[in-house]
Amino acid sequence: MNANHSNNNTKESACKVTDEICLPDSNLPRVIIIGGGFAGLALVEKLKHKEVQVVLFDKNNFHQFQPLFYQVATSALEPDSIVFPFRKQISGYKNVLFRLAEVEEIQPSTNTIITNKGRVHFDYLVLATGTTTNFFGMDNVESHSLGMKNIRDSLNIRHMMLQNLEQAAITCDDKERDALTNFVIVGGGPAGVEMAGALAEFRKYILPKDYPEYPSSIMNIYLIEAIDELLSTMSDKASSKTLEYLKDLEVKVLLNESVSNYDGSQVVTNCDKIILTKNLIWTAGVKGQFPKGIDKKHVVKGNRLKTDSFLMVEGYKNIFAIGDIAAVITEETPKGHPQVAQTAIQQGKYLGNVLLKIIKDEGVNSFEYKDKGSLATVGKRKAVADLGKFKFAGYFAWLLWSVVHLLSISGFRNRLMVGFNWAVSYFTYEKSNRLIIRNFKPKPSVNNIKK
Repeated sequence: MNANHSNNNTKESACKVTDEICLPDSNLPRVIIIGGGFAGLALVEKLKHKEVQVVLFDKNNFHQFQPLFYQVATSALEPDSIVFPFRKQISGYKNVLFRLAEVEEIQPSTNTIITNKGRVHFDYLVLATGTTTNFFGMDNVESHSLGMKNIRDSLNIRHMMLQNLEQAAITCDDKERDALTNFVIVGGGPAGVEMAGALAEFRKYILPKDYPEYPSSIMNIYLIEAIDELLSTMSDKASSKTLEYLKDLEVKVLLNESVSNYDGSQVVTNCDKIILTKNLIWTAGVKGQFPKGIDKKHVVKGNRLKTDSFLMVEGYKNIFAIGDIAAVITEETPKGHPQVAQTAIQQGKYLGNVLLKIIKDEGVNSFEYKDKGSLATVGKRKAVADLGKFKFAGYFAWLLWSVVHLLSISGFRNRLMVGFNWAVSYFTYEKSNRLIIRNFKPKPSVNNIKK
């Protein structure tokens, strides 16, 4: 491959932001990976020290451990304990480079990506860009609620919650206090269930100590789910047990109900139920996100990219998709594979082997997803597990959930920090420092909902 820079002796540190992003000269095939989530990093690990030049692009300089976002949001963990710098991750990988840039466009005809910092040519391109929150076209809800898809969202939720609880101690208006202390979570999947359980424990163990100005019973937690069960991707046993746990924690679960509008002060459901709240957390859906340049005819439901069984994007010969963005549509998987971390990791590892074989012009086998089971927690000592034929709940499911998540976190220091926080919380129910280090400013409320 042609070099990106004419002078082999030019130092990367001397490069300026120009039309071309500076990369070291190399005759190796160049694999560009967009996105450093579970899928992207699994692919990086598979290609390290191989005969390829790997360039990882991400708009952040760190990997985020998404399954624990809700714990950051509820002050159980500090954000730096579940993020890990990419450059530290790839330290020692001589064939792997990281570039902090947001990819804005793909130009397949010239094998080029356009970023906000410049352009780069590729031999093979891998899209591992993940998903963003899907508000299903409800602009009012999107304007006034918070999703939970990145670490910044989690910190916004934390600051919103703490600021509103502080304001509730100040106001003398009963309706205003109700709105400030009511929490509505939309979506009964793992993220919504775990968030509801964490908030319920916060109300039970933290609120009475931190806010003696008002009774903890004033804080109502609502979980709204549009269908008739929670955790619909798990077993009926897991669903019913989760509902039982949440009711024990006094979470108000509204099944077969959905949000039709929200103005920043009150939620209206499809059943015309009105809930006063200034705290709406949206976990009800996701949609794929990727740079422009891919033909729309290859985009399927959920804004995912349709791929063949080798994870190659339909219509292209050197562009692949892995993780939540990939929809491997086959007779066995008409809706694609589940958008979970284990799918992303397996696809990343698989594609690493595939790319190396393609470069050597060797035959490859189709991707086969191996479902290792599902876990979800509802609070301390309360979790559900579906592991093949084994379906159980309670303390051992919670212990298994804790071990699996702890071992999955990047970096020894991060594991140590999370483990220590969990140990303290286990014996004391104490949360991390509940600090408002920056003001969260919600958009102005528009009273356009009919009373």
